[in-house]
Amino acid sequence: MIYVLIVIMIFFWIMLLFYSVLTIAGALDRSRQTFAEIGHYPPVDVLIPAHNEGVVMRRTLEAMASLKYPGDLHVYVLNDNSEDETGEIAEEFAGVYRYIHHIDVPPGTPKGKSRVLNYGLSISKSPYFVIFDADNQPESESVKLLVNKAETTEHAAGAVGYVKTLNMNRNWLTRMIGLEFQVHQLMMQSGRWMLFKTGSLTGTNMLLKREVIEELGGYDPHALAEDAELTMRISSRGWLLPIVPDARTWEQEPETVKTLVKQRTRWFQGNIYLLEKALLSKSSWQRRTIVHSLHHLSVYLLFVILLSISHIWLIVGLFGWSSNYIESPLIMFWYMSYVVYTVQQASAMVFDKTVSVYNSFISVIMYFTYSQVFLILLIRSLFQYIRNRRGKKQVEWDKTIRF
Repeated sequence: MIYVLIVIMIFFWIMLLFYSVLTIAGALDRSRQTFAEIGHYPPVDVLIPAHNEGVVMRRTLEAMASLKYPGDLHVYVLNDNSEDETGEIAEEFAGVYRYIHHIDVPPGTPKGKSRVLNYGLSISKSPYFVIFDADNQPESESVKLLVNKAETTEHAAGAVGYVKTLNMNRNWLTRMIGLEFQVHQLMMQSGRWMLFKTGSLTGTNMLLKREVIEELGGYDPHALAEDAELTMRISSRGWLLPIVPDARTWEQEPETVKTLVKQRTRWFQGNIYLLEKALLSKSSWQRRTIVHSLHHLSVYLLFVILLSISHIWLIVGLFGWSSNYIESPLIMFWYMSYVVYTVQQASAMVFDKTVSVYNSFISVIMYFTYSQVFLILLIRSLFQYIRNRRGKKQVEWDKTIRF
């Protein structure tokens, strides 16, 4: 038993150290970001997959019309058989702006974002394309910053921007999601880029080279986490995905726990599918790709294990349990996990300039509240994934509700 305990403790400290180092590296990378104009900005296509997005489509296209890009830019609204006013709004903007196009995507299977994006690639032609979700409101120079980074980074397959929470002030849940994104998409992404030269696609606000995607055979239509799956294939070929924190877009996040659980269950199932593929592929454990494989393991599995272990440490520590082999009280390990988690939140707030008394209070209670949802998500996602695999049922795309 003592040997098992020692192994768990070593694993625990390695995880804490790893996240601490990533936070420091992310802070360093964020502080050294520079920008220099390039001589020529190549043509870019913006692809917006849309299915029943009438609630948000007008605001999204207003943001697209405000993009400031020095080169040739075309925006394609990929209307995936919408039954609301999505098409009418897209047609309205297409009639006013010559570079905005409304495209009806033919019906097909499997349903989901990947199939729609593959169709979008087939009807567009620019050497670069940017993906924005249908609820996104990118800042005016976002595309320009992404292209600049891709053009000035050797072996870049594109570039990845920063996704911020548009409705962060709606309630406690959206504020917690916004703070979570600050850690994972600002500090962790920047940290991995600085230490390992690896970046992960975020599903939106990301630029890619057409030649790279064509070489890879397009998107995997069966992948629910299409961004993570494509990241793995890009990295396995030696391409880089630099991080551009100043290229920002704003998007809606779930405003209810029910909506959050449905969205994150899809994310978890998509990453379980990805981990299953990784275990069967040697390329997933070679070169920089191993960093992505370990990242998915840590975020979607090891973090939840670490969370469970910290709860055990807390309980046995409160009862004063100790042994001849461990001089420090076990409650200390729970305390350290809480400290590292909270320091990450504080660091992200400083660099994203969102420090406030309210945000600081929310970050202090997130470990006890928001993080616990991940325990439920892992169990729920594993159960549904195994059930679907045994029944040979294709998991269908579950669209996040807009507000």
